[in-house]
Amino acid sequence: MRLFTTIAGLRCHLERHRTQKTVGLVPTMGALHPGHLSLIERARRENAIVIVSIFVNPLQFGLGEDLQQYPRQLEQDQRFCKQAGVDVIFAPTVVELYGDDPSDSEPPTEFTQVQPPEAMNSILCGHSRPGHFQGVATVVTKLLNLVQPDRAYFGQKDAQQLAIIRRLVADLNLPVTIVSCPIARESSGLAYSSRNQYLTPEQKAQAPILYKGLQNAQNVFKTGERDRTSLIAAVTSELTSVKEIQVEYIELVHPTTLTPLEQVEDEGLLAIAARLGSTRLIDNILLRNRQPIIAIDGPAGAGKSTVTRLVAQQLGLMYLDTGAMYRAVTWRVLQAGIDLTDEPAIAELVSQCQISLISSGSQPQTLRVWIDGKEVTQAIRSLEVTANVSFVAAIPAVRHELVKQQQRLASKGGVVAEGRDIGTHVFPDAELKIFLTASVQERARRRLQDLKDQDQGTVSLEQLEQDIQLRDQRDSTRALAPLRQAADAIEINTDGLTIPEVTARIISLYHKKALSLPQE
Repeated sequence: MRLFTTIAGLRCHLERHRTQKTVGLVPTMGALHPGHLSLIERARRENAIVIVSIFVNPLQFGLGEDLQQYPRQLEQDQRFCKQAGVDVIFAPTVVELYGDDPSDSEPPTEFTQVQPPEAMNSILCGHSRPGHFQGVATVVTKLLNLVQPDRAYFGQKDAQQLAIIRRLVADLNLPVTIVSCPIARESSGLAYSSRNQYLTPEQKAQAPILYKGLQNAQNVFKTGERDRTSLIAAVTSELTSVKEIQVEYIELVHPTTLTPLEQVEDEGLLAIAARLGSTRLIDNILLRNRQPIIAIDGPAGAGKSTVTRLVAQQLGLMYLDTGAMYRAVTWRVLQAGIDLTDEPAIAELVSQCQISLISSGSQPQTLRVWIDGKEVTQAIRSLEVTANVSFVAAIPAVRHELVKQQQRLASKGGVVAEGRDIGTHVFPDAELKIFLTASVQERARRRLQDLKDQDQGTVSLEQLEQDIQLRDQRDSTRALAPLRQAADAIEINTDGLTIPEVTARIISLYHKKALSLPQE
C-alpha cells in the first residue's frame, strides 16, 4: 500500500500502474469505521486498484461547526486501509489541494467552487448548513479530476450528498460511475458515523431512536400509507420517547431530485437530522412502491438463462432479455453499414436508439423486440448478428447506454434479469439477488451432454473443464462487466438439482420477499 500527500506523487503512480486496470475511489474525511469498510470492500470486489482519499475538507464546514475538533487519525486510518486491501491512500494537505496558504482550520479564500443546483442545495441539511454542499461538490470534482476513477463509492447515509454528486457527474459529463452503497449500521441500528465518537455512552444508547422512527414509518408504508404527513408522524411518534432528541428536520423527498413529496408514487426518501447533545446525526430510509426485481447472476453453464425464463413465466413477470437488447443494437449497427472497428460511430448510433421489449403472451419465448420503431424479433437471431454481437457488446459505450435503458425498463419493477453483474451494477437495489453457480465438473458434464444431444462431435470432459475454468477466470477479471457475486446475493449451487427444483427455490424466495413489500 502507498501513501501520497501530493498531487504529483499520486499522478505519477497512476500513470505507471493504471494501464488497462479499473480504478475505484472511496472519498473520505478519515476517522475510518465499519461503514467506510463496506465501501472499500465493494470497491475491492469491483476494481483492480482501490484508492481511498482522506481529507478533512474545510470548505464544507460552516461557522461554529466542528472543523477543528473533527477527528484526525491518519496513522490509524493507514492501518485500517492496509488491512482492508487498499492500494493507495491520497491524503493531501489543504495547501496541496487548494493552493492557498491557510491553516487547516480555515477554508481557502478566492477559490473557484462548484455550485450545486439551488433546489438541491437549499433543502434538508442545506437549509441549516449553507455552503456545505458547495464545498462537497468542489472537493469531489477535484478528486474525480485528479484520480479519474472508473467508479467512485458513496454511502446512502449521506443521501443528499449522493444525489448532488450524481447530478454533478451528469451535468458535467464526468466519465465515472457513482456507486451507492447501503447504510452500514451498528447492531443497535445506529448508522456508523465518524461523529458517533462524540456521543456519551448514554447518548449512544439513545441515538438508535432515529432509525427506529424511520422503521416505524416504513412499517406504516408497507400497509399502504403513502401520505407525507402520516409517514412523518410515524417517525415523530417514535422520537417522543427520548426527550433529549432535538429534531432539525424530518422530510419526504424524491431520492434523485430531492424534490419535496406530498405522496410517494414510485419511491421516496424519508430523511431525518437531529441533535443529541452537541452531536448532529443524520439518517434516512428509502420507501419503494414497486414490484420486486429479481437479479440472477452466475458463471456460464449454471443454467441462468433457462431458469430466468421459467421464473418469469411462472411468476407472471417480465423477462428482461438483456441479450436480445445487445443483439438489437448489433442488428442496427449492421443495418447502418457501420464498420465494426469504428467505435465512436457505433457509440453515436447506440446513444440514439430506443429499444422496447413487449410480451405477446404468457410464454417468455413470445417476447417481441423492437428498435427505433421496427420489430426485429426474428432478425436479431440471424447468423450475421450472432457472429458480431460479442464484439459490439464489448464496447463500453454500448454497455453504458444499454444499462441505462435496462434500468428504465425496470423502473416499475416486476422483472427478472440474468447476467454477470445484474445484481452488482445494473440493479444494485434489486429486492432479490440470486447467484446461481455449479461446480466446474458439473458444468462440464452438462455441456458435454448438450454437445452429444446436438450431435456436434466429441470433446473430452477434461478439455471442457479446462475451457470452463479459463472462461471463469476471464469473466471474473475482465474490465467491463466482470462476474461478481453481490454481497447480499443468495447463492444457489445447482449441483444435483434439476431445473424445476432450482426454479421452485427461487420462486419460494421471491414469495418470502414479496411478503415484506408494501401492499398495493
